[in-house]
Amino acid sequence: MTNHEQMWNELGMDVELHKELLRSIDKTFNQTVGAQKNRPAGIDYFDHVLHESHGGRVAELIEARKNGKKFIGTFCIYVPDEIAMAADAIPVALCGGSQFSIPYGEKMFPRDICPLIKSTMGLALGKICPYGPIKDLGVGETTCDAKKKTWDVVNFHVMEVPQKKSKLDFDLWFKAIEEFKDKVEELTGKKVEARRLSETIAIMNQKRRALQKLNEMRKIDPPPISGLDALVVMQAALNDEPVRFTEYLNKLNHELEKRADEGFSPFPKGTKRIMISGCPSVMGNWKVHSLIEKSNASVVIDETCTGTRYFENLVDDQTRTIEQQLNALAERYMKINCSCFTPNNERLESIEKIINTYRVDGVVQYILQYCHGYNVEAMRVSQILKQANLPNLKIVTDYSEEDTGQLQTRIDAFLEQIE
Repeated sequence: MTNHEQMWNELGMDVELHKELLRSIDKTFNQTVGAQKNRPAGIDYFDHVLHESHGGRVAELIEARKNGKKFIGTFCIYVPDEIAMAADAIPVALCGGSQFSIPYGEKMFPRDICPLIKSTMGLALGKICPYGPIKDLGVGETTCDAKKKTWDVVNFHVMEVPQKKSKLDFDLWFKAIEEFKDKVEELTGKKVEARRLSETIAIMNQKRRALQKLNEMRKIDPPPISGLDALVVMQAALNDEPVRFTEYLNKLNHELEKRADEGFSPFPKGTKRIMISGCPSVMGNWKVHSLIEKSNASVVIDETCTGTRYFENLVDDQTRTIEQQLNALAERYMKINCSCFTPNNERLESIEKIINTYRVDGVVQYILQYCHGYNVEAMRVSQILKQANLPNLKIVTDYSEEDTGQLQTRIDAFLEQIE
């Protein structure tokens, strides 16, 4: 038995079933991410983060808990990592992106809900998630109905994300931020102090700046990195220790600058430039990016929660008191343009800006099956893309491979429309 297998066994996991899960994910990874050519050398670290997400990273968290730290599992980018870190807790995103665990999720949850929820809950119900047994607190939010009802079942702390962006809604969101701070302090037994919160705000801002730099280089024609590899970096961002992540991303960015100067790219100049817009692609899910780039197009930007929404805005770091800092955090996180908001004009304005700055040739709206928010909002997105004379393809899919042939045909036909 390997060290990781012993650890999984001690966590009460179904070790043999978990090994099947890892083989399934490795197979998908090798067929998509691993099949690419001309990858930058620095991407190896981020591949490693993904491969060790159920191994080395879990061992780190177990060791940290032995040393008195608390581990907080999160399910949305609205949860402010800065507050958790300021109380010496470790926040890690726990969203599932694998088809393998969905049948286990469907044993308890309805079949006709989002695959992200079914995959995530299936990991826990199938005893194949190493994070569940070690989490000290789970934090959910109110961005969709299926999630809200899931938190009732699993007894998570819930942050109330408002549905509008008025002054009244901001005040509600500020209270949710305060309540989260209180919950974290209760969990850890440590006070969130202004000095420490200032430090964690700086850490997360540095991480966001590094991600912004990475995505700035995707504006280049041709980009020095594939959209699939940029997605791998983003998926790693949700799992890895933030200071270490930023250090390795800065190294990768330096390498990409050299590649750009030398004209080195996975794509020839003039390759069609595609934006993916809509739902997140969490770890284990590389499906749509891979299909697009196998069709000789380049994904140059992701207007998703595993893309621009995660890193595009910084927290004001000139604040000094706790109340000022919490207000700055509330302002920054409320700028995330989730489809749960109505009206959601800010998202449309953001899309208009992105398609111009990234010189996008076409947009693929990626919608997870049963995600009503993004599916309905796709109509308004399509309207502004039509006004901009940009071709637009809406894909509604899940994590399975059953529709890949059909999707490949649709993507090929879509790309042929682009002049």
